[in-house]
Amino acid sequence: MLATQLFRFSNPLYKKMNTNTDFATCLVRFLTQYLPHERNVSSNTIASYKTAFVLYLKYMKSECGIDVSKLKLEHLTRASILGFLTWLSTKQGNTPATCNYRLAALHSFVHYLKYEVIDRLDEWQRILSIKPSKAEVKGLNYLSQEGIKLLLSQPDVTTWKGRRHLAILSLMYDTGARVQEIADLTVGCVRLEHEPYSIKIFGKGRKTRIVPLAKEQVAILRQYMEENGLLNVNSISEPLFFNTRHEKLTREGVSYILKTYADMARTHSTSLIPQRISCHSIRHSRAMHLLQANVNLVYIRDILGHVSIQTTEIYARADSKAKREALEKSYSKLTPDVNTARKWKKNKDLLEWLMNLKK
Repeated sequence: MLATQLFRFSNPLYKKMNTNTDFATCLVRFLTQYLPHERNVSSNTIASYKTAFVLYLKYMKSECGIDVSKLKLEHLTRASILGFLTWLSTKQGNTPATCNYRLAALHSFVHYLKYEVIDRLDEWQRILSIKPSKAEVKGLNYLSQEGIKLLLSQPDVTTWKGRRHLAILSLMYDTGARVQEIADLTVGCVRLEHEPYSIKIFGKGRKTRIVPLAKEQVAILRQYMEENGLLNVNSISEPLFFNTRHEKLTREGVSYILKTYADMARTHSTSLIPQRISCHSIRHSRAMHLLQANVNLVYIRDILGHVSIQTTEIYARADSKAKREALEKSYSKLTPDVNTARKWKKNKDLLEWLMNLKK
């Protein structure tokens, strides 16, 4: 019910709904006008924010006894949000990272309210002072080149589905694209007419980037597109990857494809294919392999679509750690043991040794 009511906020017919409190009015404007038009926020971000508010409304009703039809801005307080975050963690089992995502959505809403409802500015400042919790820093989860090779060898290329899946997985690796970026690709994004071959990717914040394609990847992609009639001029607006109903794949569909072949590859080698693997693991793998091939961090940043080089530097730090660990494992002792020559150990009277120590 809550989800349905919140969905109506983004519907042109939302005025017909029964909820007409100041909270509902501001939330409607925030989701349908401010974010998409003034901030130019992507539909994926808006969907994530909607989820956060659905959960907040659920919390206010179940834990605070305030139904969505009676929820007002005066109920949006620092205390209510802290309680909401605790509820997410303890009763919903959300990780600190997920709680931080929900808090970011509420912070964005409150930033909007600072200019819309200035008589509650003190409370908005108290809410904005809530700091994100420290999430556990996990190591980068990526595959070696042998692991990627094993993964890409799993699709049965004698079938249409296998050739499609190989095109998806190989393109995901070659471009380092995020799962949603792969799902959003259209035929018009691909440039295979002449070299240099490239693909246009629409990333976070509706930012676009051009990523060059390797000749080996072009051969796989061209075969897939020819087989499915996607080289036709009239197919420019069609999704590059689609299901049997010719509908564009969802991010869940792409993730399922990866999981299927990762499970298959793991039966051949558990050491090459980790238990925890996601589409982002393929992105991490590409970045690490480019770094290990001595590709400049600036180029890796541009390929991955990072806003800042600092984000890309996590791969350099992770790779340095891997190099250090490898060196430690392969170390051969060649230097003399200086500890055995310590004279003071031969003298039973430490005080006498100290007295005789030359200045």
